[in-house]
Amino acid sequence: MQLRYSFRLYPDNGQKTSLAKAFGCARVVFNDAVRAREDARAAGQSPPTAGQLSTRLITEAKRTPERSWLAEVSVVVLQQSLRDAETAYRNFFASLKGTRKGPKVGLPRFKSRKDARQSVRFTANARWNITPGGRLNLPKVGAVKVKWSRTLPAAPTSVTVVKDPAGRYFASFVIDTDPAADRARMLETDRTIGIDLGLTHFAVLSDGTKIASPRFLRRAEKKLKKAQRELSRKQKGSKNRAKSRLKVARAHAKVTDARREFHHRLSTKLISENQGIAVEDLSVKALASTRLAKSVHDAGWASFLSMLQYKAERYGRTLVRIGRFEPTSQTCSTCGAKDGPKPLNVRDWTCSACGATHDRDHNAAINVKQAAGLAVSACGAPVRPGVIPAQREETGSHGFPTEPRAA
Repeated sequence: MQLRYSFRLYPDNGQKTSLAKAFGCARVVFNDAVRAREDARAAGQSPPTAGQLSTRLITEAKRTPERSWLAEVSVVVLQQSLRDAETAYRNFFASLKGTRKGPKVGLPRFKSRKDARQSVRFTANARWNITPGGRLNLPKVGAVKVKWSRTLPAAPTSVTVVKDPAGRYFASFVIDTDPAADRARMLETDRTIGIDLGLTHFAVLSDGTKIASPRFLRRAEKKLKKAQRELSRKQKGSKNRAKSRLKVARAHAKVTDARREFHHRLSTKLISENQGIAVEDLSVKALASTRLAKSVHDAGWASFLSMLQYKAERYGRTLVRIGRFEPTSQTCSTCGAKDGPKPLNVRDWTCSACGATHDRDHNAAINVKQAAGLAVSACGAPVRPGVIPAQREETGSHGFPTEPRAA
């Protein structure tokens, strides 16, 4: 399977200028491709092919005074930008036909220099490399300093350089992992676990373990409000407003990074300790439209479940999702009797049939595990393996989903 490994970059001032040129040229080529297709559609003509767009928007455009500056960046960056436009249109038409999984997507929009996220991609054709000193050598950019937080498990097939809203630079490598080697790294176990996600506790396990909710957004709310107020008072277009915008973005990035780190640590721990994991298929989008929206977004359940999913696939574990309408909070895990719905403020209840007293969340976690029907053979192999799709391939186009970062 393909995974993405991200590392922090520290370009100097000259390299930042070169990367800004690459971001700008890639954006212009992408917008030109969208405009060309829209003009053809408005004229009732068939859309231009990828080869025609490459000739017209890159090769011929470089010879004109208006687009001569396209030659200042690697041609691979421009070609990849055209591919991103093609991918965006394919996603749109597949979404119209109903053949694309996930939410509906609209027509590709024009990119702006004010977009919060900028990115360019270098493939093997660009002849980028990692120097013996550990720097990332990019064509027409130079050798950029990298903070290597871990070792790459295999030779990367491409690298995407990303500038996030907080002004930080990252190198994102796409790695083809070896499933057999990954599964050999994980110790065999015969444990299975059920997980009940919540807001009072982030997760309660069927063995009784309760994992507290860090509430990163709530803890940083006071600081975020202050930074946002300062931003709202700055004059639009001024340098002080740009500084305040960066301050707000960095505060949000700190919250996002802390939440992602928590999700990665917890998901890796659960995957390494359990052969089978059962979770409830929550409708996060619906829950995020209620009065609990801020707390739901702060918990980040969707991101956590996505990490569990791809790590289970990578390390040969079983992940089973039960239906969201399963009455796990209404059913007694001891005798199986349904005791009816209960308001959220009821945290403990006694079964009217057998008299057993239950902690609401612990009882739900046990029911999640039982509903999933997890069983493990004597050798530790799952009897009922969960069907888990592999990671999405990296599209690299702005505004479209990409696969999560590797653990």
